Amino acid sequence: MTAPSSIDPARFLHDQLASASPDLLRQMLTTFISTLMSAEADAICGAPYGMPGPDRVNVRNGYRHRDFDTRAGTLDVAIPKLRHGSYFPDWLLERRRRAEAALTSVVATCYLLGVSTRRMEKLVESLGITRLSRSQVSEMARDLDAAVQDFRTRPLDAGPYTFVAADALVLKVREGGRVVNVHALLATGVNGDGHREILGLQVTSSEDGAGWLGFFRDLTARGLSGVALVTSDAHRGLTDAIGATLPGACWQRCRTHYAANLMSATPKASWPWVRTLLHSVYDQPDAASVHAQYDRLVDAVALKLPAVADHLEAARCDVLAFTAFPKELWRQVWSNNPQERLNREIRRRTDVVGIFPDRNSLIRLVGAVLAEQHDEWTEGRRYLGLDVLARSRITITPSTPEVTPDNQIQALSA
Repeated sequence: MTAPSSIDPARFLHDQLASASPDLLRQMLTTFISTLMSAEADAICGAPYGMPGPDRVNVRNGYRHRDFDTRAGTLDVAIPKLRHGSYFPDWLLERRRRAEAALTSVVATCYLLGVSTRRMEKLVESLGITRLSRSQVSEMARDLDAAVQDFRTRPLDAGPYTFVAADALVLKVREGGRVVNVHALLATGVNGDGHREILGLQVTSSEDGAGWLGFFRDLTARGLSGVALVTSDAHRGLTDAIGATLPGACWQRCRTHYAANLMSATPKASWPWVRTLLHSVYDQPDAASVHAQYDRLVDAVALKLPAVADHLEAARCDVLAFTAFPKELWRQVWSNNPQERLNREIRRRTDVVGIFPDRNSLIRLVGAVLAEQHDEWTEGRRYLGLDVLARSRITITPSTPEVTPDNQIQALSA
């Protein structure tokens, strides 16, 4: 009897792939793809390769080679040819991921608009693509533009969207012979089925009240309704737009943005312990404990850091709005970490490009990334349970009167 192995094969393979070189990944992908195509060709022929059989209806007749661009680089795919008829793996070479196609189309746009050859070579190498075809990429770009436009303008009919998060990313675009900053306005939400959705994307010249107002008016016109709470930073134009377009919704100040704001008002040497106390507020088990811990935080900094204490008092209502809702939501929603992870993924893709040649290419790439993420959320597990969502739609009176939905609405409209 052999001793049981202490190695988890699945975990071992995962670790090896995570640390593998691009050459190894390309080799493994090539082998896996070739095996799948060979099995499919054998099924069409009615018998395995090189073996006779009574059910055989066709035979192999060599290979034809096609390049396939992946995140691991360009693969040389050997497609089996048949003596009668033809075989082509539509599942592999046609249904490419949208974000990869978007990156390729952005590269092509840069090329056609005259970006330097040296920079184009570096950009193509970073994407793992060996060469570009103008006609193929132009066709790909047209298909992407239509798909992204349909995604951005689709009806929001899966409500009520109880919880919404809004944020903006600053990206660089070339306009009028110069490089300017533009703002990509984003909104995500939790729909009536408990899944997260990408609600909208718009690109504006500046993050002002008019831009946010138009953004939220577009969302409500497309069907956004039933919003109980919106999480965002404290940008005045954004909060005013929320109050004007989503009456009855509370507003929660994003803890990540507020921590950055508080850090700017705190001496560098004192920030580590102030940050620790601030984080401890969000870790409390109930609303009463949250408010008590916040009081202890204010008292701890009042003597040494009066400016920080004033900052905390002024933001109390905005930062602690989450206590009016079921505590099952606190860690998952009000921390806003999912929104930050989405922003990091967008940054990871857009950093490859650096400066976009125009706004259309920006919308094409960011829209494709968002559509891809939306599909993953839709097919994944529920973000919030239906019972939690139902309790969240009921008017809740928190234990501490400073943070009620009515007070939040009044403060927002002031």
